[in-house]
Amino acid sequence: MTEDRLKVAVLGGGSFGTALASIAADNGATVRQWLRDDSLIAEINRDHRNSRYLPDFAINPAVVASSDMRSVLDGVELVFVAIPSKAFRDVVRQARPWLNARQILVSTTKGIQEDGFKLMSQILEEETGFSHIGVLSGPNLAAEIAEKQLTATVIASDDALTRARVQTALGCDYFRVYASNDRYGVELGGALKNIYAIAAGMAAALGMGENTRSMLMTRALAEMSRFAVALGANPMTFIGLAGVGDLIVTCSSNRSRNYRVGYALGQGHKLEEAVDALGQVAEGVNTVSLVCAKARQEGIYMPLAEGLYQVLFNDVPARDMAKLLMLNEQSSDVEFTLSREDVKHARRLEGDS
Repeated sequence: MTEDRLKVAVLGGGSFGTALASIAADNGATVRQWLRDDSLIAEINRDHRNSRYLPDFAINPAVVASSDMRSVLDGVELVFVAIPSKAFRDVVRQARPWLNARQILVSTTKGIQEDGFKLMSQILEEETGFSHIGVLSGPNLAAEIAEKQLTATVIASDDALTRARVQTALGCDYFRVYASNDRYGVELGGALKNIYAIAAGMAAALGMGENTRSMLMTRALAEMSRFAVALGANPMTFIGLAGVGDLIVTCSSNRSRNYRVGYALGQGHKLEEAVDALGQVAEGVNTVSLVCAKARQEGIYMPLAEGLYQVLFNDVPARDMAKLLMLNEQSSDVEFTLSREDVKHARRLEGDS
């Protein structure tokens, strides 16, 4: 092992964090992975397996797992934080004494903190004050990455060094890393698509056809971009991997946790049953509540998200809600070429004629 090897830390022992740790090790980096579970740590170090989250995946033997935060972070240049949103801030605070401003911090978590509607990279900024901060997001099902299926992702940051270093650490013949400077848009895209994956799973369980699925995904993309742009994101981000790319995979695959929750709901299971059966965090369930509350506060039109909220939390049958959504106003297809207000104005003129 040479001294000039990139030193990488991954905080989190879930499926995506484990896959990233192995990719970085495959690329020659020195990799340490932090997690709490002593039995899982022993299994990773002894058998090079994570039987809980990626049971069929052989982890690169160079990945060393530990529950000692100090030893994991000591001397590393690049830190991936792959922690569920509800525990994200607590883990960053635990790590803070062993972090320094020269390090690059990258969130891989597609969720939103309820208090203050904070994205994970904003939490990294608040807790550390560092300048090298980024977000990794895209159509990245961890099981397929573990199988070395051809995959692409996006590293988003205002900082050129962060973008370049992550591309070096993770880019390989089956995992391509594209760059963006719209950190907020990329991160919102990753969080928002989870909402619509739940809706897509419900639609599939209800036997809805391909026309319906196409309509659902396209209108979901319009709704995601409308919301994100109202909060300051670049609309062009949503035609890329972190927008439409991530939306397609999570709305189409039964490997998507949020899709599987939606499918169970469409079969008639209660929300608690669907989440418990999953055995992992489905970020979209929490995101629905937060996004709907924010949309109401900001006056952003979000009929799909609002409809899903009614199904999840007010016991409205999914099929009934789907029918009600078809009664919403018919407006513009792409609001950034024809605004909703222009369509409303034309309809008012028609009514007056």
